[in-house]
Amino acid sequence: MNVLVLNCGSSSVKFQLIATDLDQISHDSDARLAHGIIERIGGAAIITFTTEGSPPQRSAAPVRDTRAAVDIILRWIVSKESGIATVNSFADVHAVGHRVVHGGERFSKSVLITEDVLRGIEDGIELAPLHNPANIAGITAARASLGLGVPQVAVFDTAFHHTLPEYAYLYAVPYQFYRRHRIRRYGFHGTSHRYVAYRYRTLRGLAREATNVITLHLGNGCSIAAIREGNSIDTSMGLTPLEGLVMGTRSGDVDVSVVDFIGSKEGLSAAEVESLLNKQSGLLGVSGLTDDMRELLAEAHEHNDRRARLAIEIFCYRARKYIGAYLAAMNGADAIVFTGGIGENSPEIRAAICDGLSWLGVQVDAGRNAVHTSGREGQISAEGSRVSVYVIPTNEELLIARDTVRVVTGAPQRF
Repeated sequence: MNVLVLNCGSSSVKFQLIATDLDQISHDSDARLAHGIIERIGGAAIITFTTEGSPPQRSAAPVRDTRAAVDIILRWIVSKESGIATVNSFADVHAVGHRVVHGGERFSKSVLITEDVLRGIEDGIELAPLHNPANIAGITAARASLGLGVPQVAVFDTAFHHTLPEYAYLYAVPYQFYRRHRIRRYGFHGTSHRYVAYRYRTLRGLAREATNVITLHLGNGCSIAAIREGNSIDTSMGLTPLEGLVMGTRSGDVDVSVVDFIGSKEGLSAAEVESLLNKQSGLLGVSGLTDDMRELLAEAHEHNDRRARLAIEIFCYRARKYIGAYLAAMNGADAIVFTGGIGENSPEIRAAICDGLSWLGVQVDAGRNAVHTSGREGQISAEGSRVSVYVIPTNEELLIARDTVRVVTGAPQRF
């Protein structure tokens, strides 16, 4: 089955075309046929399309909206220009899988998109006003181009965290606010945490129920999850993706009084302070330089920039604190798993986070750690480490494609 995976943002559309079916799922064998992105939608867009095994095709063109972007993607996929041998018409795109950020309390697993499901995603707009509208635009765009006969599936970032116990997802605010407005911890990056937990147990030959790991998705957005017996029991992001770890431009955890304090001192509204905490804080806010960890590490090494070093230290310290908290919440874990752009590619950050966990028996092998970059997965902990440490590149698009096949065919979920 050829599955088009769409990840639609407010001004961009990312895609992958993945060939997968039930036999391939059982053997962990899938083929990514093409991938790409259209950026700066609404003006002169930058278009980058790549057929697997070929160099990227780059161009620029005016792209009005998400519907136009999805149509451009589909027409390129079926064109001779793409060179995808198994796809010659829209009929060769058998299903569409959509990343949907917020499923609220209603959606605890991936579902076939119907009118009722679409209304449910719309109900989640107040919880994810920047994301769910863009996801809905992608769904309606795919319907317009492919017709209602092509099944579409919604895969929710929040779904994996539906197994959080009540004491972990509730905030200690008056209970009526949860009853009235569903104010609670939802968690995000669920497809990533779910995928790397699956890959870990595949590498170790474990049953789902024997999977007890702490997974760190470290990229521009960062989150950590405590996974016990294969289920998420706690995670750092909350009602929104702002809570938790220090991120590229997000502050992570702050005293909520900071909002009013900054607002009164700087003459800003609550909404303006929230925007500041989301877009001008984190690594960027502390360093005053950049939200890119690679650039901060270079500044720290080459120029001994104090604020660059401070931003890195805060980032690693916050991650280390959460690992300690989750080891306590889980009564111990078998492994710590790093993923995401920073988690997969920065041996220095992984080492800095783990160096402060030696009392817990965490030991990273410097040689193993150094070679695990650029998509290489495997164990980086030293022999005898009480808790294993792994690097596992995430593949959210593959998970979305596989979930799409399962939902469309009615097959059981394996991970």
